[in-house]
Amino acid sequence: MAMNCPSHSLQHHIQKPALQLQRVVVKNKHGEKLVGLLHETGSEQLVVVCHGFQSSKERIPMVNLAAAIEKEGITAFRFDFAGNGESEGSSQYGNYYREADDLHAVVQRFREQNRVIVAVIGHSKGGNVVLLYASKYNDVHTVVNISGRFNLKRGIKGRLGKDFLQRIKQNGFIDVKNRKGKFKYRVTEESLMDRLTTDTHAACLSIQPECRVLTVHGSMDKIVPVEDALEFAKFISNHKLKIIEGADHEYTSHQDELASIVLDFLRENFSQVKSMPTATVEGQVFRSRI
Repeated sequence: MAMNCPSHSLQHHIQKPALQLQRVVVKNKHGEKLVGLLHETGSEQLVVVCHGFQSSKERIPMVNLAAAIEKEGITAFRFDFAGNGESEGSSQYGNYYREADDLHAVVQRFREQNRVIVAVIGHSKGGNVVLLYASKYNDVHTVVNISGRFNLKRGIKGRLGKDFLQRIKQNGFIDVKNRKGKFKYRVTEESLMDRLTTDTHAACLSIQPECRVLTVHGSMDKIVPVEDALEFAKFISNHKLKIIEGADHEYTSHQDELASIVLDFLRENFSQVKSMPTATVEGQVFRSRI
């Protein structure tokens, strides 16, 4: 199932050189301020990039993907979900649909500015969020799920312990600590139930056929097993799967391959076809048609 990144050249499109990163604040439906960075190119087309659990807009691969999209001539926006990074609110273990609603607030904000949201991209938990978004709103028809978890019941024991259900019923919460015993975050019973009751299978089945979905996963991912990627492929009707050999959960040594695969998928979905000059991303020549 291993697939390498494409090496062929495609035609490249640039609207104009990127101006600078712009700090943008969007209010979600709870009145919380969501903070993001806009990689402005002058293009009306925009891609939104979403981070994972206990992460932020400043982590890889969010930064590298947004930069690669920017170099492609498309405006990119990476932001912090409520309770993460610079955004207001409290971070929760669950909150899958709540974060999908945060994403909707972002999409709506840019649509009000006459932007065309051509794709939403999510890494790890963000991969789940963009899929849930697609199943609920059906208004962005290009979705990229990077290392999302299909089986949300898996991975909990490793973080919370084998007796997590008994302990959380007894105390109402579990505090997760790092290896040095330092507090990392609190898992409440409500947030745990949110995760356990989020039905990824049903969400995948409800994504409409006109929505094209790409799942990318690393073969050496130790946080979310590669088998989860195969499950997404089973239940999403219009789906493409790419496995990057040797890549870990953060694609530490495979940033170029990840960007190449994502960009090629985005190019396949652009509706307007125009020939434009070439440009370089991470030392490789990319060409696209938009």
